[in-house]
Amino acid sequence: MATTAQKIEPADTDHGLKIRTGILPAQLIRDMVSTGEISPSGATEIEDNQVQPASIDLRLGEFAYPIDTSFLPGKDNTVMEKLAQLDENFDKFKIDLREGAALEKGRLYLIPLLEQLSLKPDMAGFANPKSSTGRLDILTRLITDHGRIFDQVATGYKGKLYIEVAPQTFSIVAKTGTRLNQLRFRRYQGNFVQFMSMKDWKELLDSGRIVNIAPDEKQLSVDKGMLRFTVDLLGSGEENAIIGWRARRHSPRVDLERRDYNPLDFWEPIRYRRHASLVLDPSEFYILMTKEAVAVPPEYAAEMMPYDTRAGEFRVHYAGFFDPGFGIDASGKAGGSRGVLEVRSHEVPFLLEHGQTVGWLRYERMLDVPQMLYGHEIASNYQGQSLKLAKQFLPLRD
Repeated sequence: MATTAQKIEPADTDHGLKIRTGILPAQLIRDMVSTGEISPSGATEIEDNQVQPASIDLRLGEFAYPIDTSFLPGKDNTVMEKLAQLDENFDKFKIDLREGAALEKGRLYLIPLLEQLSLKPDMAGFANPKSSTGRLDILTRLITDHGRIFDQVATGYKGKLYIEVAPQTFSIVAKTGTRLNQLRFRRYQGNFVQFMSMKDWKELLDSGRIVNIAPDEKQLSVDKGMLRFTVDLLGSGEENAIIGWRARRHSPRVDLERRDYNPLDFWEPIRYRRHASLVLDPSEFYILMTKEAVAVPPEYAAEMMPYDTRAGEFRVHYAGFFDPGFGIDASGKAGGSRGVLEVRSHEVPFLLEHGQTVGWLRYERMLDVPQMLYGHEIASNYQGQSLKLAKQFLPLRD
């Protein structure tokens, strides 16, 4: 952990310009810890391995509070004040997480986190579920005191952090210190945010640094300043090849600390048969993958955009953040890492076909290149991935 704070200076771009807004890299997040901008809310210390290339993992606190409804506290209340207004007896039914406890699917929980913030006036935060959280169909949303929006921390926020947890498909076992979501930070200059220009797009597409697809498709890859991606329902093209997974409706609880579950106890493989298509059932949860191999160069971070009806009446992700270095091979270009899609249809069955557009990736400049990148050097779980379940499940053996 860094012991001295460094002044955050604007980073140089490839063109010699100065970037005055952007996503903070790992080394500057560590500086925020050393200066107390990020601090533990209790006796625990911030662990060094919580810091990722462009985010920090957040940890569950000691107790979970079952709640009957999702809520935002609004500008006049802290989260706990609002909870007390909704249920004056809330403290009688809290669940002790210190030794681990079951959180049942179909229920909703509010959990104070072990981290708190004291941000500067030009700094804001944005939360996402971690990849394994999304692949287990666990809905999480960050809440702040006096907050009026989920998953965002206002500029200059000073206070505690809370998470709303709703297991959708599997009941889970969680404990104090479990990491379900992550927080990244953006420094602002006024209200300006520097996303990629069309010149940036052209340079990166031509160099092969953000997507690995056939040359004749590159002109179709960028849509309104975002990278369009499509679904792969063909796989290897061989009869009975696994192209996806469908969660079983009845399965054991998933202990989030385990790494040895047999996937077939929890998932049914979806296999390719003649037609590369799949009808999504609104009651089912699916794991699929993108047709494109995507990558994030070190000077950028990327985010899957929220549900968009242009793609259809379905959602394709929970965990929408891609760290700098994701999918980059030894040559510095896009390798073979696919995007994994966590898919649910909305209300009605929906037909997906191979190559159909399912979402968009938006790239944003980092404030500086991270000193650590996503990949094998920091034991990242999903570098080089194709169709991959959450880390709690063993690879399927042939």
